[in-house]
Amino acid sequence: MKLSATLSIYFGRQFVVWVLGTFLAIMGMVFLLDLIELLRRAADKEASFGIVLEMAVLKTPQMGQAIFPFAILAGGMMAFSRMTRSQELVVARSAGVSVWQFLLPALVVALFLGVLRVTVFNPIASVMSAKFEALDNRVLRNRDSALTVSPGGLWIREKTADGHSVLHARGIVGDGEAISDVIIFLFKGEDRFASRIDAATATLQPGFWKLEEAVFISEDGIPSIRQDYRLTTRLTVDNIQDSFASPTTMSFWELPRFILILENAGFTAVRHRLHWHALLASPLLLCAMVLIAATFSLRLTRQGGTLAWACAGLFFGFFYYFMSDVVFALGLSSRIPEVLAAWTPATVTTLLGAASLLHLEDG
Repeated sequence: MKLSATLSIYFGRQFVVWVLGTFLAIMGMVFLLDLIELLRRAADKEASFGIVLEMAVLKTPQMGQAIFPFAILAGGMMAFSRMTRSQELVVARSAGVSVWQFLLPALVVALFLGVLRVTVFNPIASVMSAKFEALDNRVLRNRDSALTVSPGGLWIREKTADGHSVLHARGIVGDGEAISDVIIFLFKGEDRFASRIDAATATLQPGFWKLEEAVFISEDGIPSIRQDYRLTTRLTVDNIQDSFASPTTMSFWELPRFILILENAGFTAVRHRLHWHALLASPLLLCAMVLIAATFSLRLTRQGGTLAWACAGLFFGFFYYFMSDVVFALGLSSRIPEVLAAWTPATVTTLLGAASLLHLEDG
């Protein structure tokens, strides 16, 4: 039997209402918990309630991206169980509608929401996440340094005792402990030029940059050659690696270009590639959550044990996040390829959901 458009719209509307309602309820609780945590962190800082509230709002979209698959699972289970208890799905089955037919509207909606989440919502969330991290570093973490990678090379800005320095390098050696073709501008205060240092290479040592073949140009423009010059810094190799823009602050459309820039600069882009492929796989993951929700909710009234089945479905959601974190960790450590690490959780979950439904409904 061909599923009618009216019935498809009805099933799809029921699914959307329950999923969005669940998502908003979870996000409300998460927002309150984040706000409380930020207030705790800001208790001994000079941060007003307005700043803390702004940080909580800026963090919310990124948290929403992580929570949305779980909202699909929980909302889908509630939608399907309600239609099962009200005998609506029983009537649909008696009219010749198979489980795959009345799941199709939910799968289409989940796929559409997944594509919308990646292409439209993710760029907005990434901009807000970048603003949150900037406020977090400035207000709560008191970090003074910032690092930027561009096609023209590496740029590092760092505060000094009487002003700040701006370092530019065209090449990276190793994991960031040495850089080549270095130019350093030293400023007093915010904008008063103090001196300039040109060097062939700079090696990061504990507490200082070791500059080789350095040319020191004073404020008066008088150059002097210094074979071994040391410039004080609080940076470490780990600081430099960690200071790159987090993948969550880069939109889906910007990530490929940024990955290319990182690799051309000599830095690893594993976590950015993993994040990009995870975004690509997220629409499939949402469809997988629909299948899992159907597995744990369509046969509740016929088999009994409603609470046990519901708890089993929620447990699967938590188990999925645990296993996906393990697989992502393997990808970040380069134990397995990034593509495999990103696509395995969604693919395996889809296969499990489809196999379970085939066994329960058609077996």
